[in-house]
Amino acid sequence: MKDGDDAAFRELVEARQGMVYNTVLGFLQNAEDAEDVTQEVFLKVFESIGNFKGESALSTWLYRIAVTSSLEFLRKKRRKKRFAFVLSLFGDSNEPLADLPDFEHPGVRLDRRENARILFKAVAGLPENQRIAFTLHKMEGLSYQEVADVMDTSLSAVESLLHRARLNLRKTLENPFSDG
Repeated sequence: MKDGDDAAFRELVEARQGMVYNTVLGFLQNAEDAEDVTQEVFLKVFESIGNFKGESALSTWLYRIAVTSSLEFLRKKRRKKRFAFVLSLFGDSNEPLADLPDFEHPGVRLDRRENARILFKAVAGLPENQRIAFTLHKMEGLSYQEVADVMDTSLSAVESLLHRARLNLRKTLENPFSDG
């Protein structure tokens, strides 16, 4: 595949697109955006497969690209939102700013969707490293060691991030209507 073998790349996409899409969806919480970013991830993989040294598992490398791409997308989206807000202050934009979308993950049953929406909103409010660790461990089912590999950090750092994420989520979810 490193030599540009299209069939091998197609096989990689077919085997891993669900994993990448679910990871991206966990961060973006929007199916259309997740589809776009998933395509971007595989474009990046195709363009940089020659740089993959095999020092980590291929899945770890894919997770890193998926997480990085998701965070880049969110940063760009926030910048656009801030710019639109600034323009609205000066009367150049009449578009209202949107809050977090009503997110419905396909794996959540209808009777539990409101609780899931509250949880996803709380997860989105976590500091970035906590959100990454929590999403990879709890939503993607990666072990602590796999999360450490993806995040390129130590096992104890992941344990600490997950502990702080749980504390922050508990605090937020105990009083979901407060702003802090």
